[in-house]
Amino acid sequence: MTDTDRTPAAATGEKQPFDLGTGPGRVLVWFYGVFTVAAASRSIVQMILDFDKAPLAYALSAVAALVYGFITYSLVRGGEKARRSALVCCAAELLGVLVVGTWTMVEPSAFADATVWSDFGMGYLFIPVILPITGMMWLRRAKSA
Repeated sequence: MTDTDRTPAAATGEKQPFDLGTGPGRVLVWFYGVFTVAAASRSIVQMILDFDKAPLAYALSAVAALVYGFITYSLVRGGEKARRSALVCCAAELLGVLVVGTWTMVEPSAFADATVWSDFGMGYLFIPVILPITGMMWLRRAKSA
């Protein structure tokens, strides 16, 4: 093995792949992982016990859990394709939070029970509206790195 075989890609001028789950990305992985479990647990219990009470709210919480899970997986997986997929999902998540948040503020009676995204995530300290913005900022930065 020669010295050039052991030389890191950065030292040879090659662009190294950006690891999405490092640095601030690790914090995003943690938050998205926690929100995956929280939203999934909430929606599963609600659908089993009270689905007839608020099917739209509980289905939206399940969709939120799927989106959170996919973004978590993409951040852990890394790579350009995962970065692009996570970026699209973060944008869809933000759109969902804004639509559902606005809907629940304008027409509070539209949902018989709260969703993860109700009132822009007020029940979750507004993290559901902050998380996709932070995620998109990180994923856009990751592209230029």
